[in-house]
Amino acid sequence: MLPMARTILTSLFKKPATILYPLAQKKNDALVRGHVVIDVESCIFCGMCARKCPTGAINVARADKKWEIERFDCIVCGSCVEVCPKKCLDMSNELAHANYSRKEKDIFIDARVPDNSGDN
Repeated sequence: MLPMARTILTSLFKKPATILYPLAQKKNDALVRGHVVIDVESCIFCGMCARKCPTGAINVARADKKWEIERFDCIVCGSCVEVCPKKCLDMSNELAHANYSRKEKDIFIDARVPDNSGDN
């Protein structure tokens, strides 16, 4: 009974072991691999990141100036970041937002591309 009482008393006066998640978020370490981010404006859409990706999670459409990634397939290895010639890819240390469907992709389109929809 005495060891249990000692544990209870020390637990009452110590800081909690967990954080109150919605109110306080955990600070990520600088070495945490969260997800891949891209600066689309500096990308030349060469497709080297897509060829180097071991899981095929990245798809690059050069004609449409479109870069897309399937977050469920990405294993956050950083191979795409290492091979990018323009260094427009980076590994963020924040976790990716939750996707609720396997079919969802993060699509990035270069905003500098003129709209060729035929409307003049």
